[in-house]
Amino acid sequence: MIRIAIADDHELIREGVKKIVRSHPDLRIVGEAADLAGTLALVRQHAPDVVVLDINLPDFDGLEGLAELRRHHPEQRVVLLSMYGEDKYAVNALRAGASGYVTKAMAADELVRAVRQVAAGATYIGPRLAEQMARQMLEGAEAPAHERLTARESEIVALIGAGLQVKQVAAELGISVSSVNTYRNRIFRKLGLHSNAALIRYALKHGLVV
Repeated sequence: MIRIAIADDHELIREGVKKIVRSHPDLRIVGEAADLAGTLALVRQHAPDVVVLDINLPDFDGLEGLAELRRHHPEQRVVLLSMYGEDKYAVNALRAGASGYVTKAMAADELVRAVRQVAAGATYIGPRLAEQMARQMLEGAEAPAHERLTARESEIVALIGAGLQVKQVAAELGISVSSVNTYRNRIFRKLGLHSNAALIRYALKHGLVV
């Protein structure tokens, strides 16, 4: 029996995962949480075999929640559940300590495969990610700079790339203008850019605009 904890702030996602798990007799949900504090409590109480962890928990940007969970429980095996495609975050997630990466758009059976493989001590890499990693290795290509962006930074790139002003981005994300400016400065440093115009061109060139 593989014991699973679910950590996602959206109840519909948690219900969806539970529905998938119930149809497999070798899987069992031992608890669920909507934030990282609840997740840490679940892990302490139940020591699950696998945590299915949302990439964006409240108050934690992108992979920060994963890093915090691993800091408290370094042996905990985690399948990261994400709304972002494998090409954006999967490699960074694995480097940060995830044992698997599954997008919310993937079929239910892929999540089950990931959980079983991770519970068995292996790392789950989906077909698209495997192809991407193989291609980069064969071509000797470096990962594009935007792969180093966090989930929040990528959201801001997408919004600025779509032409929104800083105040509009802040309103869209429910954060302060100063926070947007802080994220934007980090983005500029990571991408080697110096203006919104350059950022818009970069976002359009690399297909980062939603």
